[in-house]
Order: sequence, then C-alpha cells, then structure tokens
Amino acid sequence: MANPPLFRDPWAKKEAWRKHPVFSNRAMFSSMFPGFGIAAVAFTAYVLFDNFYGKVQSGTH
Repeated sequence: MANPPLFRDPWAKKEAWRKHPVFSNRAMFSSMFPGFGIAAVAFTAYVLFDNFYGKVQSGTH
C-alpha cells in the first residue's frame, strides 16, 4: 500500500506556514510590545515607592 500524500489539498502546502507557532497570536502580540512587561512592573514599583515615601515625608518642607 502506498503512503497517501501528506497534503490532499493542493493549496494546503502553501498555507501551512500559517499554522507555524512563530505566527501564532500569542507570539505576534508578545513581539508587538517587547518591553511592556518589564516596564509595567517597573512603573508599578515606582508608583508604590512614591506613594509610600510621599506620605511619610509629606510634612517636611
């Protein structure tokens, strides 16, 4: 028995790149904003630090 062709649709071989993990929605979104996660954490830490020490030293001139 002969092996059946891998792609039965003649256009499936040309469209196979769309299923590759590099082109997934998650990969596309993460490469759209490369430093967003680090920036969000740094900004949150800055705001928390500023709010904490801003209230402690608010009485000084």
